[in-house]
Amino acid sequence: MASQEAANAKRGVSDTSEHVEVAEGMLKNMLPETDLEALDSIEHTPTSKFTWLVSLTAALGGFLFGYDTGIIAAVLVYIGSSLDHETLTSSQKELITSITSGAAFFGAILAGLTADRFGRKPPIYLGCLLFVIGAALQATSFTIAQMTVGRLVVGFGVGSAAMIVPMYIAEISPARYRGRMIGLDNSSITGGQLISYGIGAAFSSVDGGWRYMVGCGALPAILLAGLLTLCPESPRQLIYKNRRDEAARVIRSIFPQATDVQVEQKIQHITFFVDEAKTLNEGRTLWWNLKQLYIIPANFRALIAACGLMAISQLSGFNSLMYYSPTLFALVGFTSSVAVSTVIAGTNFVFTIVNLLVIDRIGRRRILLITMPIMAFFLVVASIIFHWIPINLATMDLEPDTTVGATEIVVLICMILFVAAYSSGCGNTAWLSSEFFPMEVRAMSTMMLTMTCWGSNVIVSSTFLTQMQNTTPSGAFGFYAAICFFGWIGIYFCYPEVKGMTLEDITEIFHHGFGVKQAREIQKARKYHN
Repeated sequence: MASQEAANAKRGVSDTSEHVEVAEGMLKNMLPETDLEALDSIEHTPTSKFTWLVSLTAALGGFLFGYDTGIIAAVLVYIGSSLDHETLTSSQKELITSITSGAAFFGAILAGLTADRFGRKPPIYLGCLLFVIGAALQATSFTIAQMTVGRLVVGFGVGSAAMIVPMYIAEISPARYRGRMIGLDNSSITGGQLISYGIGAAFSSVDGGWRYMVGCGALPAILLAGLLTLCPESPRQLIYKNRRDEAARVIRSIFPQATDVQVEQKIQHITFFVDEAKTLNEGRTLWWNLKQLYIIPANFRALIAACGLMAISQLSGFNSLMYYSPTLFALVGFTSSVAVSTVIAGTNFVFTIVNLLVIDRIGRRRILLITMPIMAFFLVVASIIFHWIPINLATMDLEPDTTVGATEIVVLICMILFVAAYSSGCGNTAWLSSEFFPMEVRAMSTMMLTMTCWGSNVIVSSTFLTQMQNTTPSGAFGFYAAICFFGWIGIYFCYPEVKGMTLEDITEIFHHGFGVKQAREIQKARKYHN
């Protein structure tokens, strides 16, 4: 230990980092690796249907996220001159669209600051309330200002749900099913987007139908608030609050065939790491907790890997399709642009299910390394094809007398295949990265992950139409292709494989650089052991 401290001093590591190293060394001395594995023997017992139902209920927060970010695409097509009796300009469309992402950025901060103090469920309840209020404001809007405020309120709810739901599901999930259970949230997001397109098509011919489109967003929020009363708090959060008996009941409901000894061992295993988190956070401010993400090397590497993938997933251009696909496909000549966009949303949903089914078998890293080059390829093809489509950049309309032909069909096919690769890869895997962080900074790190999502989202949603005009569609999609390519390189060097590992064990690998090699060795050892 003395030699370790001397090495730390030589490298100029902070006192906080040294404290963490000492704590972890003490923990490993108290619990040899074989004992740690014994304490987690409960993970090898069958999982109850109750856990899946709880995850599915929480995933309604993802449905709200998907619906409210997806419905705006149809609203922008059919809103006409309903607001202030004028047709929306490109700038006004970008404002109404991007304000939700901007508010989501701050909604994630609000949820992150309250998640440890009040638990995982209260921020979800708050999100439900914001969804209902925001839906009512939008549905009754007659001015651009009121519509913007409604989208702002919904954005706070979206940010809260996007931040807290994956973390809540991760903490109640068995290790071997965690990817699939968090995948339920991702599937709900894409399902919400798909249904939003269906609702948009259903009310497209109704006078003032866009009001019904946005108003329907209140219904799943009310349902989630009701069902959430039947769901337990995270067992890790209960132990953090010294409510061991309640935590034991939750763990038993997750692993119904576990013995009393296994339940107690699981509580003991979690308690060691929770007590370490308490020791580190005792008497500390939120600002101090946030700094631990940056001054402790292992946390910082985990943050780079997680937030880097999230930024790539948002800046790859996918959200330009989700927000503006009806506008985009109307631009290239499709008369039923909302119907065509529904094909995109349907592809997104189907391949999210594919991701859910294979993520815990194939692994996070392998899926990313396969799908990212595919995304880049089809964006390049679309960029080339756009060069041959006659678009008036001043008006962002097709040149007169242009009909849909082979080039427009190729663009559609490229977008479908791009979305298939995105949804089965980084689009959903990015949300699993909250599993990288130790409990003492998990809420803060998930907050940063979600802020990265919405910060990047704002960039895309507020600039896409302008970028199309200034750099041409070919330039815009070529830019997105470059992001996918360089993102693939970053994933290769910085994103480790953590499938099947417990939350407590995952944090160890980032003490070995980005942990890619260490994780590979662990996976090989686990495969050999099994």
